[in-house]
Amino acid sequence: MTEGSAQTVSWQSCVGIVQQTPSIKSVFLRLSTPFAHIAGQHVDVRLTAPDGYSAMRSYSIASAATSSPIIELAIERLPNGEVSSFFHDVAAIGDEIELRGPLGGHFLWPAPAPGPDAVLLIGAGSGVVPLMAMIRERRTLSQAVPTALLLSARTAEDVLFSAELHSIEISDVAFVLALAITREEPTRPSDFGRRIDDVMVRDIVARLHRRPTQVFVCGSNGFVNIATEGALAAGLPPSIIKTERYGG
Repeated sequence: MTEGSAQTVSWQSCVGIVQQTPSIKSVFLRLSTPFAHIAGQHVDVRLTAPDGYSAMRSYSIASAATSSPIIELAIERLPNGEVSSFFHDVAAIGDEIELRGPLGGHFLWPAPAPGPDAVLLIGAGSGVVPLMAMIRERRTLSQAVPTALLLSARTAEDVLFSAELHSIEISDVAFVLALAITREEPTRPSDFGRRIDDVMVRDIVARLHRRPTQVFVCGSNGFVNIATEGALAAGLPPSIIKTERYGG
């Protein structure tokens, strides 16, 4: 389903909450009316107080686009965040959550056919969520397209979906994982101990052993600008770079 298509607006039941990193929780919602989505899409979550005040925020879907009636959202606690604070401090299994979606028709995993030759994913913090949906979709469809993820995080503890990503790296020779750890020394020689820069992006492109034909970048405004400049400096054309920005 893409932007402009009919969208589901309904109440969903929270069936699970998992602390993934010190600042991010996964929230699992059972859909009252299951919908088809594409990896990379998001939903709008609306909370309404007893006095009628409401707040709405957008969250990327972390799940692969399967027929499961349960979707996963990964929600980062933000300073003074009305909606994120609710999910971190108040939400409980059994709560009913109002949701609209799926939404988004631009930042989407490529269709299986003819498919890309190679894909480069670059994310920071919770910006990995739509990228993780793409990685999961790739595995669900048993696609062998070479894919690299360059992920920035403050510390190893802050790497969202860390265990799953490392497991995929071990089991899938066509998947490249590199972490840019900015506030401590990395423990793996394949990772970096600094912020993402042009040299780093060129290094990851070289590890793919072929030129990417699709590039997806997700994070804050500043991060997306730097990562996009790195992709351009690596000789990748602007036409293949898609971006999604979270806040400032």
